[in-house]
Amino acid sequence: MQTIIEPFRIKMVEPVKLTTREERAALIHAAHYNPFLLRAEDVIIDLLTDSGTSAMSADAWAALMRGDESYAGSRSWYRFRDTVQEIFGFSQVIPTHQGRAAEHILFGITVQPGFIVPNNTHFDTTRANIEYRGGKAIDLPCPEATDLVSDYPFKGNMDIEALDALVRLEGREKIPLIMVTVTNNSAGGQPVSMENIRAISRIAREAGIPFYIDACRFAENAHFIKRREPAFRNRPTVEIAREMFSYADGCTMSAKKDAFANIGGFLCTNDAELAQRERNILILSEGFPTYGGLAGRDLDAIAVGLREVLDEDYLDYRLLSTRYVARHLHDAGIPVIMPAGGHAVYVDARRFLPHIPPLSYPAQALAVELFIEAGIRAVEIGTVMFGADPQTGEERPARNDLVRLAIPRRVYTQSHMDYVLEAIGLVWQRREQIRGMRILRAPQYLRHFTAEFDWLGPAAV
Repeated sequence: MQTIIEPFRIKMVEPVKLTTREERAALIHAAHYNPFLLRAEDVIIDLLTDSGTSAMSADAWAALMRGDESYAGSRSWYRFRDTVQEIFGFSQVIPTHQGRAAEHILFGITVQPGFIVPNNTHFDTTRANIEYRGGKAIDLPCPEATDLVSDYPFKGNMDIEALDALVRLEGREKIPLIMVTVTNNSAGGQPVSMENIRAISRIAREAGIPFYIDACRFAENAHFIKRREPAFRNRPTVEIAREMFSYADGCTMSAKKDAFANIGGFLCTNDAELAQRERNILILSEGFPTYGGLAGRDLDAIAVGLREVLDEDYLDYRLLSTRYVARHLHDAGIPVIMPAGGHAVYVDARRFLPHIPPLSYPAQALAVELFIEAGIRAVEIGTVMFGADPQTGEERPARNDLVRLAIPRRVYTQSHMDYVLEAIGLVWQRREQIRGMRILRAPQYLRHFTAEFDWLGPAAV
């Protein structure tokens, strides 16, 4: 069959408030032209993020009801810990309220001013937590990542030659750990191959540097390996995931992505002494080591979600449905990153709006126009998110200016995605009318969350 169907049935519905174009223009103006500042009830299709926005299953809802809310040593904790150890393989499991809390603890211990942390591409909170500690986050994407339309299957890879050169130059004295993000969110949600993970691990171990995986979308990455790396074609995805983590010394995880959870995360390591130091900080900032800022019901829901996300029928659907959106846009001549990633479709705003220079934030302008056109909320991944030096404030163009359409798991149907395709096509038809933007106010770190904007000229109508 050619038709893509959701491998689940809908048991509960949530109403969507429909608005007019005039209403949406007023709403985004009141939100200072920042989609983050909109009220969620005013959004028709919310593609801002896939983090914490998934629909939980009947089994996960049932798990919420059996949650053990004991302060210490609850049954929920042991179910959570055992599931994480079974899939990820690390001996030390530290629960946190979300992924950035795990990053905050990890980098708070390992990063000092002047230290360097290489990654294929750091995402926003990872970079911010490193820079907040006075460290430098270095992106080493593979050369193939620069060609946004090629069919290279693993554009999320790290540049191994560049990593090797950096490690030889700086050494373990300046590099507290090496990290790889799977899938590579800032580079278009592109996967990382097992071959690349092995090469990173080899360099790290030869240099005596710990190797960590940012595991937010580990199941999608493992399934990409199954579909695109011939040696793994006949391997179960869960086994591929276990092999991925076998090459690492630890991981950070936002369970709000590939665990279907609305909140939660964890930090893992095989170093018992380091784990004890991390738990000391956990107690100060998150909570006791057997709940780490989470309710017992959340721990139970995550344990269910981590098993469900490795279902191969679901993963086939997830990757195919995202590819459906990207392929239709590409075939219509609308510039998107190809091949499609797993969790999102990325529109190339520089090619969509070539008349707007990077320092006039073309991706922010495009995200605003998508909301005005159809009530679609997306996020800028470009010069707003990554263009300001956190120390000097100097503005510089980011590597790319992208609009990410992050697709929540098990939330929207095929017709919702067809609506999105139609809306982007309508904005494409009037693209020459769209103007650039300027920042009115913004904080030093993670400015894209709360920055306020205005048009440089009259907006498109």
